[in-house]
Amino acid sequence: MKPTFSPPWWAKIPHVQTILPVLTKVDRPQLDRERLELSDGDFIDLDWQGTPENHRAILVIIHGLEGSAESHYARRILTASKAIGLCAVVHHHRSCSGELNRLARGYHSGDTQDLQTTLQHLKAHHPNSPLLAVGYSLGGNVLVKYQGEQQQQSLIDKAVAISAPLQLGSCANRLEKGFSKVYQSYLIKQLQQKMRGKLSRPELAAVMPINHKDIEQLNTFYAFDDKITAPLHGFNDVEDYYTRASGLPYLSLIAKPTLVIHAKDDPFMTDAVIPSNNQLSNQVQYELHDNGGHVGFINGGSPWRPKYYLEQRVLNFLTSAETSKC
Repeated sequence: MKPTFSPPWWAKIPHVQTILPVLTKVDRPQLDRERLELSDGDFIDLDWQGTPENHRAILVIIHGLEGSAESHYARRILTASKAIGLCAVVHHHRSCSGELNRLARGYHSGDTQDLQTTLQHLKAHHPNSPLLAVGYSLGGNVLVKYQGEQQQQSLIDKAVAISAPLQLGSCANRLEKGFSKVYQSYLIKQLQQKMRGKLSRPELAAVMPINHKDIEQLNTFYAFDDKITAPLHGFNDVEDYYTRASGLPYLSLIAKPTLVIHAKDDPFMTDAVIPSNNQLSNQVQYELHDNGGHVGFINGGSPWRPKYYLEQRVLNFLTSAETSKC
C-alpha cells in the first residue's frame, strides 16, 4: 500500500505547503566543503555532513533550481540523516554554492554529467559505500534522467525524486499563470542576477548570448531558457531543451529502485508530469498525493513549527529493503 500523507487543515492550500517551509527553516547543519575541479576548467562544490565509515552508505542530496545546502529541504534531510547516523553530501549545481562558476555555461534541468562526475568521485574515494540519492524539483528531474540514462550502470543504488518537473515545457507554461507567477518571478530574479555577474566579467561577456540590456526582458522561464539556457548548453532552442532534458521519458528505462513523489496541487506542475503505469519501469515506485504543494508535504505540527512527511518517507525507502511498486 502507498504510504499515507494527510496535511493538517491549516496546510491544505498548496501555497501554504510551498511557502511555509521556506519561512520555517531548521537550524543550519555543520558542513565541510570539498571542491571538485572539472575537466572543462570549471568547478562544483560538495558539502559534507560526516564521513562514511565501515563502508556505510552515503546520501547524495541534489538541490533544485537556485537551491543549495541552505535550502529548507536540504537542511531538513541533513538533520534527519544525522539523527540516524547516515553520512550525507550536497551536490551543488554550478554557481549554486555561493560563488559564480568560471564559465559562461551554468547548469540546467537535464545536466546529468556533473552529477556523474560527483558520483564517480565518491566511488573512487569510497568504493565500498553504497550511494543513495534524493533530488528535489530540478534536482529530481536530473536524478530521474540520470537513472534512466545509466540504467544498470547507474552508480546510485537507490533514489528518490521529489516534486520533479518531468515535463519541462508544461511546467514553464504553468508558471506563467495565476499565483504561480510569483514563484517564477522570485526565481527569475536570482537567475538574472547571476547573468549580470557573468556579464561583468569581460572574458565571459564576450561569449554570452545576451547583454545587460537583454536581461530585464527575460522575465519568464520560457524566455530565459530560449535565450540563455538553450544556447549555452548545446540545445537548438527552448523546445529542443525542454524535449531532451525532461525526465518523464526516462522513467521506463530505470533499472535501480527509484521512488518518485508528486502532489496533484503542486503550483509548479500540470498533469503532464504524471506518468501512466506503462511509462514506469518495474523498478519505479510512484506516489501521487492530492496535497503537498511544491516540496512541501507538511503533515502536522503548527504553522510556527510544522512537521513534514518527506524526511521519514525518503529515509525509510532508501535505507529499507523496499524496492518494488505498491
